[in-house]
Amino acid sequence: MKRLLKAILPGFLCVAFSVAGFAAEKVNFIVSGRSKGSVAAVQSGGVTFVDLQKTARKFGAGVELFAQSKQAKISTKGFYAILTAPLAEIIVNAQPATLSAPVFIKGSKMMVPVEFFMLPEFQQAVDRYVQFKDGALYVERRFNLEFAEVQKNNADTLLVFNPRQSISYRAEQINKHTVTVTFENVVLKRDLHLRVRTDFVASMDVRQERNGNAVLKVILENKAKDWSFSETDGKLVFRAGAQKAAPVLAAAPQAAPQAVQETPKQPAKISLANEKPSVLMEEENPLAISAVAPKPTAVRAENPAPAPKPAPVIKQEPNPVAVSSARKKMRIVVDPGHGGKDPGAVRGKYREKDWNLDVAKELARLLKKGGFEVKMTREKDTFIALSERSKIANQFKADLFVSVHTNASKNRNANGFQVYFRSEKATDKEAAEVAALENEAMQYEEVHYNFVDALLQSLAKNEYINESSKLAGYVRNAIYKQPGIGIAVNQNTSVRQANFYVLKGVNSPAILVEMGYISSNKDRGRLANGTVRDRTALGLYNGIRNYAKKEGWIE
Repeated sequence: MKRLLKAILPGFLCVAFSVAGFAAEKVNFIVSGRSKGSVAAVQSGGVTFVDLQKTARKFGAGVELFAQSKQAKISTKGFYAILTAPLAEIIVNAQPATLSAPVFIKGSKMMVPVEFFMLPEFQQAVDRYVQFKDGALYVERRFNLEFAEVQKNNADTLLVFNPRQSISYRAEQINKHTVTVTFENVVLKRDLHLRVRTDFVASMDVRQERNGNAVLKVILENKAKDWSFSETDGKLVFRAGAQKAAPVLAAAPQAAPQAVQETPKQPAKISLANEKPSVLMEEENPLAISAVAPKPTAVRAENPAPAPKPAPVIKQEPNPVAVSSARKKMRIVVDPGHGGKDPGAVRGKYREKDWNLDVAKELARLLKKGGFEVKMTREKDTFIALSERSKIANQFKADLFVSVHTNASKNRNANGFQVYFRSEKATDKEAAEVAALENEAMQYEEVHYNFVDALLQSLAKNEYINESSKLAGYVRNAIYKQPGIGIAVNQNTSVRQANFYVLKGVNSPAILVEMGYISSNKDRGRLANGTVRDRTALGLYNGIRNYAKKEGWIE
């Protein structure tokens, strides 16, 4: 792994942006009340950015950097996120979200808005509460009970606790001067010993125990003739006084009028609500058609402050791994699905592998005519292992990978065009079934994989998820607009994601096209027509060309 990262990092060092206008600083790490060092940070437009790699590692999360796509993957148990420079859009556990400002590259560092580490999904995965205030990240274990304050007066002394849920407790007096309160099944924010030194309480000590309970021990002074422990106004309160009485909490001080916006005491809440997607058919905004497809939602705070000034534009400096500057022509691998001893789906005299090859050949011809460098994984009816297809693409140093297939289903009513990009998590049950069907081609393989292959594929699996999603959107839009095909394109569900093995090891944006259903009478009748297959190839070509134009490969 160390060798692999050393191989990746030099390329990443080449990716640099001008960060003029950013104030260099640092963000301190305060863990359970103790300083645990700091991480590099910059501030611009009211947004604090921190070093993604070092900050993530302080939480015990793994970070993988990908120079060519200017992306990073952060992962820990139950959590992963994909970030791309210079975009604010991110992927969190296969769901799109949007940060308040775009991530960017500064030298060898990827800088990310600090709010990223306050994502609820991230906090839950690392089992910590994370708050940013006063220029520091405050990290606490995920507690449900915290000590709040001591309230003193002539009549009694109150020890006040804030519970975050209903908590069971039992209180007992051990001896003349010692009282203990046992909180059952709680996580204490922090162990604490405090010398109170009032007429009624000498000291208090509260500790987390290994059995999941926490114990409060209070040492009473001689003037304490009575004590109690009770719930008062939503607080848990220990009272010691000269006589028996109910605890009376002091009123919370009223906040003074705010002439200046103060640092919020609570971290911003990141919304990842599952909203119904709004399908945009305009080529200018392909990001809106992610197949998991809730519309990316913006970060918003409970009490939003006035909008900060826009962050300065980060101008990309020339570098050897810039997407469109390294070569004049985009390289595209066209992959006709199945072949040889693997026929794919079959209905009567029609075989999927034949239609896939026919459309792929026409697509390759159009791409070459359009000025692209093209390689096909197969040009005739031969068997190519799924793992070999991705190796062909990587050896060709492909900039795009397009796998052409025809769908099939036990449901005869299933029909329509679909385009997929790879993700560990399928869009839905149907998408998972499609992936399982296409992955059945592995039964024909006689290849054994070593650890290095598995590691490289694991690192590559999510590197290009954003670009693959964008490419899928362009292709879907072009097929939708292409006349003469006659196969349905559902605007809400035709861009999807699933775990396709053929896309797994490809080191570039990659999509898998399902032209229609061979199991559908209607789709089968259309795809059996050579003219329809040619028009399908033309639609695919237009989608790829539109993507290439938007990304600056062609005029």
